[in-house]
Amino acid sequence: MDDDHYNVLGLPSGEEGANLTQKEITKAYREKARDLHPDKRKDDPNAHENFIKLKSSYEILVDEKARKLFDDLLRVKREQQRRFAQQDSKRRKMMSDLEDRERASFAADPAMKAKEEEERIARKLKEEIARIRAMQANKGASMGTGSGQEKVGREGNRGAGGHVGVDKERVLKVSWEKIGEGYTAEKLRELFSRFGEVEDIVVNSSKKKGSALVVMATKHAVDSATGSVSGNLDNPLLVVPLKPSVAEFPAPKKEEQSDRLNNLVGAGYQAFEDAVLNKLTKAAEKQQK
Repeated sequence: MDDDHYNVLGLPSGEEGANLTQKEITKAYREKARDLHPDKRKDDPNAHENFIKLKSSYEILVDEKARKLFDDLLRVKREQQRRFAQQDSKRRKMMSDLEDRERASFAADPAMKAKEEEERIARKLKEEIARIRAMQANKGASMGTGSGQEKVGREGNRGAGGHVGVDKERVLKVSWEKIGEGYTAEKLRELFSRFGEVEDIVVNSSKKKGSALVVMATKHAVDSATGSVSGNLDNPLLVVPLKPSVAEFPAPKKEEQSDRLNNLVGAGYQAFEDAVLNKLTKAAEKQQK
């Protein structure tokens, strides 16, 4: 551990620092940032580096997970220092002999265990710091991405008006009886991947029926999968497109098809379908922003 992030912000460290609130940490950071800003220290060649260091320490302390790991690391080091401070030379010799005997008998070494714990926490802290930096980098990259860039996964295609939505013609309705093991999202993805790329799967299960919405990458994959995927012979799948073409499903038969689906997957399937599409659309719009 190279820096005490509390000290970088001019705050007390140790147990007192662990009890500080986020409000107190933010206040200290703003005061330090005004003092260390490169615009105020144009003659200091290290001004930019010191300001980046201050910002990095602040990001760690305001991230709950990273701060807890850092506090744990400080606690381990304090306990280790306190333990050595309490031991005089004779006691240290006795402890050393005892530890040698423990190692000889394959017992755990307290000092080694403490060091391993310190290294483990330090690794976790390093991962959290990398996560925070990656998150900041991704945020900056997403802000610079053009609004016309195509999105993959849940975002689907652009709908009317320029908003991002789910193309219903690329969505399949799948239903089955709750017999035996049934079908998981992973199993459905494996079955439908034979016809093309599967972008998303949302599974809904009741006591008697199982159902899912499968979002394919292309309309051609939907056409290929419709009526072709049977699943297990003892529990076959019913596969129909969410938005069938007029040629395949003429308007006069729409009500008949709807009644058939309601009988197969339950009266609540339409509500579930609408709710899932709404969530997928909102998630796509949020990702686009």
